[in-house]
Amino acid sequence: MTAVPPAPAQAALPLSAPTLRRRMAAFIYEGVLLFGVLMVAGLIYSPLTGQHHALQGKTGLQVFVFLVLGLYFTWLWSHGGQTVAMKAWHLRLVDAVGHPVRPARAAARYLLAWMWFVPGLATVGLAGLHGPAAIWSALLANVAGFALLSRLRADRQFWHDAVCGTRLVHTPVKPGRATAQSAA
Repeated sequence: MTAVPPAPAQAALPLSAPTLRRRMAAFIYEGVLLFGVLMVAGLIYSPLTGQHHALQGKTGLQVFVFLVLGLYFTWLWSHGGQTVAMKAWHLRLVDAVGHPVRPARAAARYLLAWMWFVPGLATVGLAGLHGPAAIWSALLANVAGFALLSRLRADRQFWHDAVCGTRLVHTPVKPGRATAQSAA
């Protein structure tokens, strides 16, 4: 009687970073999708607090939105490793060795990911600048600079991923599933 060979182990995901172009496309798409998440959060917050206009209870709304986004990202990253935008662009968040991310690590990544925005917004505030042009310019410069910093790392991962021990990896398209993003 011959022994049955063991089943092949599931192929591990390659741990190289997807292209910066793919990651930034997912970043932009995530922003579009988050508009809906924020609308729902606002629709929940307003009746619960009696908020009648945007400036009433602004700080409370900001804290609520921060927590909602934290739950959104932490849950999705620690339960499958992908947000909707990451699925569309075939990206997955894993830990440094390719295992699924645990909630504490996902929460730490969420907090550190605010480095995409906080320095630019702080610069606008400290410089006393006002108006949408100043805010958008600072945000775009901050995002571009933060994204380009990944070029300084040999593994091409973002700095908040390096600090958190996480990495974005490409999830290959299953055979027979052609997508528009396959060409990117």
